[in-house]
Amino acid sequence: MHEFKYRKNEFCCEDVEILSLAQKFGTPLYVYSYHTVVDHFVKLKTAFRSINPLICYSVKANSNLAILKTLVSFGAGLDIVSGGELFRAVTVGCPVSKIVYASVGKTSYEIEEAIKRRILFFNVESIPELENINCISKRLNRITQVSIRINPDVEPKTHKYITTGKLTNKFGIDFKSAYQIFLICNKFSNIKISGLHIHIGSQITESVPYVSAITKVIEFVEQLKRKGIVLEYLNIGGGLGIVYDEETPQTAEKFAAKILPLLKKTKLKIIMEPGRFIAGNAGILVTKVLYVKAAVKKKFVIVDAGMNDLIRPALYGAYHQILPIRYTLNAIRSSEKVDIVGPICESADFFAKGRRLLPLKEGDYLAIMGSGAYGFSMTSNYNSRCRACEVMVKKDETFLIRKRDSYEDLIKNEIMI
Repeated sequence: MHEFKYRKNEFCCEDVEILSLAQKFGTPLYVYSYHTVVDHFVKLKTAFRSINPLICYSVKANSNLAILKTLVSFGAGLDIVSGGELFRAVTVGCPVSKIVYASVGKTSYEIEEAIKRRILFFNVESIPELENINCISKRLNRITQVSIRINPDVEPKTHKYITTGKLTNKFGIDFKSAYQIFLICNKFSNIKISGLHIHIGSQITESVPYVSAITKVIEFVEQLKRKGIVLEYLNIGGGLGIVYDEETPQTAEKFAAKILPLLKKTKLKIIMEPGRFIAGNAGILVTKVLYVKAAVKKKFVIVDAGMNDLIRPALYGAYHQILPIRYTLNAIRSSEKVDIVGPICESADFFAKGRRLLPLKEGDYLAIMGSGAYGFSMTSNYNSRCRACEVMVKKDETFLIRKRDSYEDLIKNEIMI
């Protein structure tokens, strides 16, 4: 569900025509729907209301301050993975008691900053990291809460690059090693192990992998109880899939129906870390057709957005629906197969291959759907291209939430010698 729809042949975000935004702000342009962001968060909160979980939005999915501030104002916590994301979380006023910190490679500086801020806890991914947090906590004379990130070795049935819960992945700690950590936890004098954490992957459209992972973790919790080890939290991560093409992902309600019975058994405080589920379909990337090139074997539609603006197709071979921001019935009846490509000097710079679209001409605009998550947050200045600006639409109001880069921005941190 999202708020991007045609009205009298004009594509709109809530009550605003996309064409007017493209003409006002230029392209490439990210457009977000305020209502969709809020609605997806509320849907998840409502589906799990019987256990009142702490829902920590995954900042890496889309870290724009306006989106973070919106979610925090509705009671969300934040799931962070870097010192920069901690800075963003503090900047938007997220209560530190609602911040959880993951990442396999936290630096000592990042750990120290988070300890000083008194975040809820770190999701610890290795024994050396645990030792480092304990050492820094001792120096700061603090007791730091952590949860152990478990790698449950389950197949999430998603792209191999966004699978995180198999033993071949770099994430988390296997059950046997985690058990040994609990047996020697007294060794870590400045750490309190308060919970367990899992995150098995991203863009997961079925509940089966979650059920499998959570069931394994519950058995582990019972094993710890028999040793007199009692926990407070269970963080089940995120990864809920959305519709990009013909996927049939579970709704928040269906997901809750499958895993709530398991979670209630634990009697632990539950934390969730959704990112894509909230932001994915809340944003689009608007791009302008520069040229239509009829080559020997195919037709290319060259647009002004590139893989530096949205890297998912190049990186994962990801599918994004592409829609014209204006259409006519006659044009749709005369569709043709084209490749939608960008201006970057890489053959991987494409958004669609062999896609059947209405005939396009120079100056037309297209909307690349489902770009709200892992879209702008993965942008770069490759080819010295200026990163796009971002706007948020709230009913009939439009807010510029990030200015487009200038050429001066490209070189502001560089020093000539």
